[in-house]
Amino acid sequence: MEIILLTDVEKLGLKGEVVDVKRGYARNYLLPRRLAEVATPRRVAEVQRLETERARHEARTAEQAAEVADTLSKTVLRFEVKSGPTGSLFGSVTPTDIAEELWRTRKVRVDRRKIDLDVIKRIGRYTIPVHVFEGVTAEVKTLVVPEGGELPPEEELAAMEAAEAAAAAPVTGPDEALGEEPDGWEAESDLPADADEVVVSADPLEDEGTPA
Repeated sequence: MEIILLTDVEKLGLKGEVVDVKRGYARNYLLPRRLAEVATPRRVAEVQRLETERARHEARTAEQAAEVADTLSKTVLRFEVKSGPTGSLFGSVTPTDIAEELWRTRKVRVDRRKIDLDVIKRIGRYTIPVHVFEGVTAEVKTLVVPEGGELPPEEELAAMEAAEAAAAAPVTGPDEALGEEPDGWEAESDLPADADEVVVSADPLEDEGTPA
């Protein structure tokens, strides 16, 4: 069964891609969770049309790439997201989200596969390399901010992350707390002055359009 992904799905594909999956997987998991939609001929044609339109804005020469890189270096993306008390996101910010916002706000088309990012899962300040063209790379400042709030200082962010790591650490026994093996165990061998800030919606998936 062919479907169009509405978001990035690990080990399956990126938002906007048409993929073939088992009918049960689509009906019981992807479609109910709004991770995908049925790939009707009309929707596939629409996705291809939008991709073709975006492709016209992609840098095709070193000179064009330099102009794009200059724009990206002055851009600051701001994602307002839902997060927990220790700064972990209820979701993530992906390369697809970055590429879509650059298109929506700057009409700059970059290949999301050339955005040097896995996923962002914590609030914080990030500098994301984007490979615009051969030999041309730009860095996009990105702020991932708790919904309805602002980012705390770096020291506080580090403390929040450390607290989360400590809470997730396994509980140690008395012998382990003293640095000894339990009985029965054997030892084994900040932003530029001319930056333009872009405010992004709390849910990047709500924006229209298809991925770069």
